[in-house]
Amino acid sequence: MSGRLSNKVALITGSSRGIGRATALAFAREGAALIGVHYASNAEAAEATIRDIEAIGGKAVGIKADLRQGKPAADSIWEQFRAAALAATGEARLDILVNNAGIAPALPLAETDEPTFDELMTINYKTPFFLIQAVADHIKDNGRIINVSTGFTRIAAPSHPAYAASKGALETLTLALAPQFGARGITVNAIMPGVTATDMNAEWLASPDARAGAEALSVFTRVGEVDDVADVITFLASNDARWTTGQVIDATGGARI
Repeated sequence: MSGRLSNKVALITGSSRGIGRATALAFAREGAALIGVHYASNAEAAEATIRDIEAIGGKAVGIKADLRQGKPAADSIWEQFRAAALAATGEARLDILVNNAGIAPALPLAETDEPTFDELMTINYKTPFFLIQAVADHIKDNGRIINVSTGFTRIAAPSHPAYAASKGALETLTLALAPQFGARGITVNAIMPGVTATDMNAEWLASPDARAGAEALSVFTRVGEVDDVADVITFLASNDARWTTGQVIDATGGARI
């Protein structure tokens, strides 16, 4: 353990599973003092993540909120975490926010109905927007805001047009906010994962043909693991990335370059 995040307080949305969970564990290994493990409904998975963080020696708290509720969900996440941080550290503070939660339905243009579009945009863009707004006055100087995007903003994805658009909006927001937060030494960056072996992708990656196609996308001819992405997020969260802001970091494994 290098302690790159020693005594830092972090909030990670969608951190009961997948990339979010791997990021929470990576933060704990780097010495984070408190980690907010946000989840929508799977309390059992969140509790398992919290136990694993505590086994490493860290502290964690579960934060339940349905991101489909938009701003009310964002406000609830901050209020829950504020109270937990105050109880655990004596201060309602936050050093690192990771907007990781999202949904990615494979729906081409013709099959995307308005309710699905609205839900996707709310979860992937609207709620992260208002969560940043909610924490803006509370995040500590030299803090970090990290938004999780997708490689589909760089690679054409006719199977996921609404999803790609929602993440494109998140990348634009990242750039737009960097100057505002820069005055306080806070960096705002995004990370662009490629195909990653998460439970969300497990079903389609179980097909040998699909997995072979996914592996062929990367110059490393393999599917990404959650730790591949979590390690890049951890770098962005650390002091090592203090001179990087307003950027989208490609973590697709060199997909289609």
